Formats: sequence, C-alpha cells, structure tokens
Amino acid sequence: MLYLLAEWLNFEGIFNLVRYQTFRAGATLMTALVIGLVIGPRFIDMLRVRQGKGQPIREDGPQSHLAKRGTPTMGGLMILISLSLSVLVWMDLRNPFIWACLAVTLGFGLIGFLDDYDKVSKASHKGVSARVRLLLEFAVAGVAAYITVSQINTFVYVPFVNDFGVELGAFYYVFAAVVIVGAGNAVNLTDGLDGLATMPVIIAAGTFALIAYLVGRVDYSEYLGIPHVAGAGELAIFCAAIMGAGLAFLWFNAPPAAVFMGDTGSLALGGALGAIAVATHHEIVLAIVGGLFVFEALSVIIQVFWFKRTGKRVFRMAPIHHHFEQLGWSESKVVIRFWIVSIVLALMGLATLKLR
Repeated sequence: MLYLLAEWLNFEGIFNLVRYQTFRAGATLMTALVIGLVIGPRFIDMLRVRQGKGQPIREDGPQSHLAKRGTPTMGGLMILISLSLSVLVWMDLRNPFIWACLAVTLGFGLIGFLDDYDKVSKASHKGVSARVRLLLEFAVAGVAAYITVSQINTFVYVPFVNDFGVELGAFYYVFAAVVIVGAGNAVNLTDGLDGLATMPVIIAAGTFALIAYLVGRVDYSEYLGIPHVAGAGELAIFCAAIMGAGLAFLWFNAPPAAVFMGDTGSLALGGALGAIAVATHHEIVLAIVGGLFVFEALSVIIQVFWFKRTGKRVFRMAPIHHHFEQLGWSESKVVIRFWIVSIVLALMGLATLKLR
C-alpha cells in the first residue's frame, strides 16, 4: 500500500526509503511486532472467556502437560492478523508471489482454525479428520502453486551444484503442492511445547528473507550461482512479517504459555514457509533449514509404521520432542536445545548459497 503511494509520489523525500526492500522488510518486522504486542493481551482474554477450558490436553501425553489445562488456543489468529496487516501496508500489491504466500497462510490458517474450533467445542483432541484436512490443504496449495509456477520455471534446483536443476514439467505443480502441505504439517507436529515451533519458524523465516532477497537480485544470484527469480525479493518482506508476528506471539507463548498458537498458527506458518521455498526455488534447502520440522514429522511416520508392523515403538513417544521429555529432559531444556539445532541447520542452509 505505502509502496504504491511512494511510487505515485515518485519516491521523493522520505518516501525514497520505501523504494528499498531492505527498509520495507525492517519496517514490516517492526509493524507486525507492535501490532502483535498491542492486540495480544485483550485477544488472549477474549479467547480465555470464549473457550472456557481451553485446549484439550491428552491424558496419555506427558504428565507435566496436565498443568496446562485451561490455557486458551487459537493464538495463531494473533499471528495472522499482525502478519497480514503489516504485509499489506508495506508490500508491493502487484507482486503475485506475496499474494500466493498470503493465500496459503490464510487458507491454512482457516483450516487450522476449523480444526481448533472442533477440538475446543467438543472438548476432544481429535478435531477435523485427517482426510478432510489434507484435501483442503492440497486445494489451497494447488491454487498457490498455480499462481507461483506461472511466474517461474519448472526446475528443481539442487544445492551445492552451480545452477543445476531437474526439469519436472507439469509434475512440478504436484511437487510444489506437496512441499507446501508437507511443510505445514511438519510445523504443526512440532508445535507441542511452549515456544518449540515459534522460534524455529522465526529462524527459518529470517534465513529465507536473505535467500529471497538474493534470489530476487540478478547480480547476487549470478555471482552465487543460484536461480534468479524476478520479483522474489519482495518475499523478504513477507518473511520479515513472519518474524515480527512470531516474536510478538513468543512474548505471550514463553513458558508458562498464556496462549497456544494451535493448528491455526502452526499450519499457517508451515505452509507459508513451504510457499516461500517454492517461489524462491529453494525447496531442498527448506528441508535443511527446516530440518527440525522434518525430523519431527519423520519421528511420527516411523513410529506409526513400525508400531503397525511389529506392535513395538521406536520412540517412547512421538513426535520426537515427547521422547526426550520421557527420557527426563525438562520442557525448557528440550525447547532451548531444539532452538540451537534450528540455528545450526539454518547456517547449514545458508552455506549452500556459496558452496556451489
């Protein structure tokens, strides 16, 4: 919005700052952070009043979690509001990549909201059936993939190799949708402890803010040997909005959490990261940067597969963060150590930009 206004004024005076994506990224982060911090207290009070008993807690989960009964969920709505408003204020409204990512974020957020609402209203942890959720997620991801892929080629670029990609043709649309849905559900599975998913998402968003900026610049992408995507630099602003909204939410989600983001937030944030990875042609790098999310998802898949085959469990409890809780790690120890892993993985992901 402000970008178009500044352009109309020929970027004169102070409006010249709006010309630069780096400035708008920083402004977006601060805008999302302030909005989140301002609306947070009243929003949490509203959720507490409307939900009563809050998010249902599994009886078969870690016993320490039973003390969290009464904590409201759907805090992801705070993230969606602050993220969306800040992006709309600072983005170039003509950029299709932003709209595709925003469609995934809000679409997945709505699916997560329906799931959270079903859990709260029925006082059950089951929620919407997995089949219905996946169908809805692939519908949203399919639309976003169509918008995004119409602006880029259909190559999957391999990290560590200079400007090398595998042509997928029409199958790339399916691949893009799978990346988006997979990322959404991986983050959703990670969101099991206070602050566990939020900070890794912020770290991944910060990493992809840099990647998006570099990919959007012809000079930097040519120098680094990474694919150039015209207009992708605007996604740095979207990543900054995720960071600002995530930091504001973390303020209230810090142990002991005053609110949970619920599927409303985790699905939306994960889907957003997947959409950004597709738009920047860094889908494989997302698996590195978001390796923690991948590991969490794999732990569930391995646990379910092995239990159905043998009747035995590989982990004491899945996802993997519950396994470490069962080993005697405190919740804060699990969260902080997983944050450290996320930082290391982010640095590994950034290393792929030069090691080509």
